[in-house]
Amino acid sequence: MYTSLLDTLVAESFFSPMRSVYVVSDSQLEEIKLKQRKEELDKLEASRKRLEATYQSRIKIIDEREHELQEELKALTPAENKPGESTKETKNCAVKA
Repeated sequence: MYTSLLDTLVAESFFSPMRSVYVVSDSQLEEIKLKQRKEELDKLEASRKRLEATYQSRIKIIDEREHELQEELKALTPAENKPGESTKETKNCAVKA
């Protein structure tokens, strides 16, 4: 009913998939490494381009929002008196000591 650990080990070793082993020359190994490094470099360059594009997009959005806020602040701040103008409200608000 119960199988021993040894039975399980032996049964699994016979039915487990075999790993493939490839034998290549030193020159072939260097070519493979070179190809892998070029692929990695290409991926890094593509990643950098995507990152820079995303960064520029975000900067544009931030600049637009900053401009909108500056315009809103200009609209919300009271207009300053022009030179030569006098207002009665300013004179009436003076505190007498």
